[in-house]
Amino acid sequence: MTLDKTNRMNYLFDFYQMLLTPKQRNYMSLYYLDDYSLGEIADEFEVSRQAVYDNIKRTEAMLEQYEEKLALFSKYEERKQLLDTLKRFDLPSEAMAALEALEQLE
Repeated sequence: MTLDKTNRMNYLFDFYQMLLTPKQRNYMSLYYLDDYSLGEIADEFEVSRQAVYDNIKRTEAMLEQYEEKLALFSKYEERKQLLDTLKRFDLPSEAMAALEALEQLE
């Protein structure tokens, strides 16, 4: 698994985790955030490794579908790029303070 995919799944999980079932959240959290292996997750939940793998793959697909429809992550990335661009300008202190306040909302 590549680092780019792991980072993307972590972001998608952050944005959409409340749309997942508790079991999906547990599996994804253990696999992506805590770096558990499929076997370790299977042992913890007393299921087969294949069941864990299938659940994670289905959940990854669901997260991608949510992103395709809602685009929360891509909008976040775009806002971050725009804020970074604005910070490079020589702006008055009030404008810089407003930019910093916007960043804190993220």
